[in-house]
Amino acid sequence: MSSMGELTFFLGLQVKQKKDGIFISQDIYVAEILRKFGLSKGKSASTPIDAEKPLLKDSDGEDVDVHTYSQENL
Repeated sequence: MSSMGELTFFLGLQVKQKKDGIFISQDIYVAEILRKFGLSKGKSASTPIDAEKPLLKDSDGEDVDVHTYSQENL
C-alpha cells in the first residue's frame, strides 16, 4: 500500500495535523453554504457560553422535526 501524503481533506472535513493534535473542521462547507444562500458578507457575532456548565437534556422538552431546516426544505 502506498502513502498518498498528509491527509488534509476527508469526506467533506478539513483535517489539520499539528504537533499538539489533529483538528477537524468544516470551514469550507460552511463557507459554501453561506455563499449559496447569499450570507457570505454577513457580520459574525460572538455568542458567549459557560464552558464549565454541562449541557443537559430537557426531559420535559418537546421533540422537534429534524427535517425543518434540512436542505431539501429550503
